[in-house]
Amino acid sequence: MRRISTRCLIGFVLLQIMSVPQSRAQGTAGPEKAVAALEEQWLQSQKTNDPDLVAPLLADNFVSTSSDGKVFSKAEFLATQKTIKWSSAENSDLKVTVFGDAAIATGNEKLKGTDASSKPLDLNERWTDTWVKMASGKWQCIATHQSPIKM
Repeated sequence: MRRISTRCLIGFVLLQIMSVPQSRAQGTAGPEKAVAALEEQWLQSQKTNDPDLVAPLLADNFVSTSSDGKVFSKAEFLATQKTIKWSSAENSDLKVTVFGDAAIATGNEKLKGTDASSKPLDLNERWTDTWVKMASGKWQCIATHQSPIKM
């Protein structure tokens, strides 16, 4: 009886070990899609000029570094977004790479609109967003950085 139990246990452990790489490979598709969907929600907040759509996606200690080198907290970032009126917003070349409970999303953005003083904005930038899966299980962006694309 003991030999059968030991064999069953060994067989079970071997099956678990053999399935780990497959489980990990399947697990990365979910987070990649989740973060890509959050990036789409962020884009929608720009297209509709509704910063309230992006607010819950940002961690409380979120940091934004703009293409001119200015650093903003979450509150400062959202306040600035409320003063901008985008007439067009497009993202392209979205890539998401997952590292456990962290993800890096990169892409290009083309934005046109006006700032708080009605000065025209015409941005062509490359961005990098850093996402973390919080203890709650919710993905939130902890940092973003934009760099101008020079043509």
